[in-house]
Amino acid sequence: MAAFDLVVIGAGPAGYVGAIRAAQLGMNVALIEREALGGTCLNIGCIPSKALLDATHEYYLAKNKFSSRGIKVGDVSIDLPTLMSFKQKVVRQLTGGVGSLVKKNKITHIKGNARLLSASTVEVTAEGGKQTVEAKRILIATGSKPVELPAAKVDGKHIVDSTGALSFDSIPKKLLVIGAGAIGLELGSVWSRLGSEVTYVEFLQNIAGAADAEIAALLQKSLEKQGMSFRLGAKVTATSIKGGKVTVTYETGGKSESVEVDRVLVSVGRKPAIEGLGLEQIGVKLTARGAIEVREHYQTAVDGVYAVGDCIGGAMLAHKASDEAIACVERMAGVGGHVNYDAIPNIIYTAPELASVGLSEEQAKQKGHEVKVGKFPFTANGRAKSMDEVEGTVKIVADGRTDRVLGVTILHARASELIAEAAIAMEYSASSEDIARSVHAHPTLSEALKEAALAVDGRAIHF
Repeated sequence: MAAFDLVVIGAGPAGYVGAIRAAQLGMNVALIEREALGGTCLNIGCIPSKALLDATHEYYLAKNKFSSRGIKVGDVSIDLPTLMSFKQKVVRQLTGGVGSLVKKNKITHIKGNARLLSASTVEVTAEGGKQTVEAKRILIATGSKPVELPAAKVDGKHIVDSTGALSFDSIPKKLLVIGAGAIGLELGSVWSRLGSEVTYVEFLQNIAGAADAEIAALLQKSLEKQGMSFRLGAKVTATSIKGGKVTVTYETGGKSESVEVDRVLVSVGRKPAIEGLGLEQIGVKLTARGAIEVREHYQTAVDGVYAVGDCIGGAMLAHKASDEAIACVERMAGVGGHVNYDAIPNIIYTAPELASVGLSEEQAKQKGHEVKVGKFPFTANGRAKSMDEVEGTVKIVADGRTDRVLGVTILHARASELIAEAAIAMEYSASSEDIARSVHAHPTLSEALKEAALAVDGRAIHF
């Protein structure tokens, strides 16, 4: 029977990162994964979706903006099979890279389905049979899976989840997306750029979940200009398939409406993937929402068994999961790892991108803060003008008494890169004055953060 210092179950951004950090700290580590290394993120989530988003955005620019910049490209068309091959090439490169890192760090990779027999014993079932692995500690990092919607059951062809929407074999003429959160907005954007007529049906009265309401409304207007339409405050009640078409019925404003489309994407959230692990049989407790309940330092109710990432709930973000895994194994080794949940960036990779960290203006007020707000539009930023990417704004929410930055939201084509400065500022408890007094190079997009910080006290220079 193989014995290890640490057995990690799941090889996504939480599992493989935790395994590598544990190996760096001198532990003998086994990594159990039933599917491909890299988990949902690298295989059917973050990475393939970004490959499609970036490629289709270039296609959109070539069709709609290049000529105004003096770039003549002639007729532009899309080769869908080649686009999908590009996406898979990116996936193969990155998952292969994870495999190399696992070998480099002398981590034992065991392929199969894991089931906990005790706090120190894991049974692994694979095609070749079963084996038992002993561990001083066990780290569960099994991630999440799409939430199912009874009124729109996924069949993998006409009605799909996020995995299916990454691999359509043809461009749907009409696509209906149920849910206007990050995943739905991103994948809807991909197919809209390729020519689909995209309609969103969202239960909430706003898009982008808990994002700052003012900035989310600006994003919605931008997406509507691109041709997407939204039915907010609407609940899907039924779907039916006939003749290759899907009829979707939804209620809104007390009325029932129906629309016929070619494909439906169900994107109403994700839930922990923990079935078949034998958790409750060994005493691991679950929350009311079906996530693994953890105590301080990610310990479950069973000593020696830990859990991190999507399977413990909270914001389901790859970078959050990775940092939790690092903090968890560092604590095992006596190193002071931690995660600051107030400074975790969240990004929606639409065009423009919506990136945020910390509290929205609404959330800050709900928590009882007296707030000051500073905003600066990219229309007044020299670098944005030279890029012909002026759509969007920076919004900083600061405490009215202490000036400490409570949250930052950025809407812009490069928001995903700009948000890191705000995250660092919040990690070190910066004030808006700290950002405002820091010299930002000119001309850069980052100057918009400086100006927004100046605007908190009404002293922006360029607007």
